[in-house]
Amino acid sequence: MQCDHVWLDARLATMAGEGIGIVDDGMVACTDGRIVYAGPAAEAPLLSASTTTRCTGRWITPGIVDCHTHLVYAGNRAGEFEARLAGATYEDIARAGGGIASTVSATRAADAHELLAESLPRLDALLAHGVTTVEIKSGYGLSLEHEAKMLRVAGALANVRNVRVRRTFLGAHAVPAEWRHNPDGYVTHIVDCMLPTIAAEGLADAVDAFCEGIGFSPAQVELVFAAAARAGLPIKLHAEQLSNLHGATLAARMGALSADHLEHADEEAVAAMAQAGTVAVLLPGAFYFTREDRLPPVGLLRSAGVPIAVATDCNPGTSPLVSPLLAMNMAATLFRLTVAECLMGTTRVAANALGIGDKIGTLEAGKACDLAIWDVGSPAELVYGIGSNPLHARIFGGINVG
Repeated sequence: MQCDHVWLDARLATMAGEGIGIVDDGMVACTDGRIVYAGPAAEAPLLSASTTTRCTGRWITPGIVDCHTHLVYAGNRAGEFEARLAGATYEDIARAGGGIASTVSATRAADAHELLAESLPRLDALLAHGVTTVEIKSGYGLSLEHEAKMLRVAGALANVRNVRVRRTFLGAHAVPAEWRHNPDGYVTHIVDCMLPTIAAEGLADAVDAFCEGIGFSPAQVELVFAAAARAGLPIKLHAEQLSNLHGATLAARMGALSADHLEHADEEAVAAMAQAGTVAVLLPGAFYFTREDRLPPVGLLRSAGVPIAVATDCNPGTSPLVSPLLAMNMAATLFRLTVAECLMGTTRVAANALGIGDKIGTLEAGKACDLAIWDVGSPAELVYGIGSNPLHARIFGGINVG
């Protein structure tokens, strides 16, 4: 078989099958940007490659998938961080006009070129840690003009960097100032105007909402999700981060790809997610940064068989985190996830949380040849290190891109 590129003398963590799929003497071969073989070298078909790379015992995993970010925004909220250190809560800051509203003002004021320039360094940091696919939410525009601007910038990032971007419309992130006396009217505006236009212009791959006391009620979220269904877009939900409004149960009932945060999720929510196949996306960066003390129900999720993903939640207010490796370490130390759960949660399960597990997330024939090659002695080192970055090479579509 003729192929474009073969990586030899490698140890693989394929993330396929049971566990992380360790192969001690492995190889990966690709043609036209897709894997044609990944497994033991001794079992490989006869291959003739245009290019061969010897990995000298390095580990290869699928490229990292960051399945929950708010990466496109302007400004920062370091002042609010300082206020929280002095005792202010997330809710205090939001109700005083800060929080999301602060970033909305800065993002609306930035034009597309400025927004792209501010977002690129954050994306570059993720790529430097092995990310090959990133989800980027809107939600800091809160008007059709500015939400569309954010989503276009998110798409433009994929044109200037070698990365796969999935765009999520998060118009229901907060009620903007101009609608503060009529939040139901804003939801109607999302449903009747914003979401249909975003969908018609092909600017989003999914729809999200923030179901919380300082966000949107389950009834309002249900209206948004019904509109997403009419537009043919899958749904995701910020749920049970600060309280239990049973948003995760609603999301699962409506067939959501994922429910994210989940610190206050209960047994009913976990059972509903298990039945629906909804992925639990845990965001330890936000838990750490806001100094929360209520852990997500990891034991319940495990017992019910709910797949667990881990993401950075890169955002200006509650998780200015740009390292998926540190997110894994936090998930292990704070939430007591295992090494295998962290690694699968940033590859295979994260891909499923985006609805593209058939295309990426494992080292298997037919999947995109998105690889991360690591200078580590074991996969556990990827979770163990704090502030380290052992990435040797990042492969996107079969091409070494750094």
